Amino acid sequence: MSEMTKKMQEIAREILVKGEAEVVIGWEKGTFWYLSPPAFIDKPEDVQRLVWDDFCHNNLSKYLVDLKNHEGKAAVFVKGCDSRAFNRLLQDKQIAREKVVLIGIPCPGLLDQDKAKELGKNSDLPKAQKCLDCQYPNPLVYDYYLGDKEALNEVAATKEAADYSDVAAIEAMSPDERYDFWTKQYDRCIRCYACRNVCPACSCRECVFDQTRVGWIGKANNSSENQFFALTRAMHVAGRCIECGECERACPMDIPIMLLNKKLVKDINELFGEYDAGIDIEGKLPLGHFDKNDPEEFM
Repeated sequence: MSEMTKKMQEIAREILVKGEAEVVIGWEKGTFWYLSPPAFIDKPEDVQRLVWDDFCHNNLSKYLVDLKNHEGKAAVFVKGCDSRAFNRLLQDKQIAREKVVLIGIPCPGLLDQDKAKELGKNSDLPKAQKCLDCQYPNPLVYDYYLGDKEALNEVAATKEAADYSDVAAIEAMSPDERYDFWTKQYDRCIRCYACRNVCPACSCRECVFDQTRVGWIGKANNSSENQFFALTRAMHVAGRCIECGECERACPMDIPIMLLNKKLVKDINELFGEYDAGIDIEGKLPLGHFDKNDPEEFM
């Protein structure tokens, strides 16, 4: 048992015994060694199920959406991306701060699950791409913190500039080349909606793609409707995406969803100034308010 796993189990037991929360949301080992799915612990004797390892990918803040109308409190373990997602839920008024106990956990970067499955347990595995791109590996908000707070401050002071070289490569293509690239990607889409279901920014009470009578999109799986779904969802989370990469990780067809999301993040930064979603909960969303000085090149 790792030292961090031991700390997780101890704090979870303490929270449940004291009645600070009715359920603790963390991770446990799954069917395979490279899977550590979410765990919902509501009994002190079950805390031994909790683990912290290189495959605790799931952004646990997403599950708080299902608890927003629940009377009791929930405790949740948060990495950097989970804490940004929690802040976004606060901004969207999807959860009340006083109903959640946040347990911060430092994240060294997680390993690539697909490579783990392909190469095996004793291989030298690379980090997940989303972790290589991550600028906020440690939690930004918490009630309990399981790491070294001094080291936490050091990491916060050394934030690196975002790498948009992959987006620039797509931008360098001609319009026909870009269309061909994205058409090939979304022709593979099976519209399982895993990207939407796992995304903490997708918290609408009823999704437009589940509405059958309004005619926004049909059930046929074809190129145009797949692209309509992709672009609509990308614009829906624009300015709200916390770049946790869960959408792309959950996609069974290996579509580079984050490449599209990163393009919008890059455009928003260039048009409205530098902005990282889920960092400043008091600030205005770049696409959430009107300003007379907004750029109007499209007019």
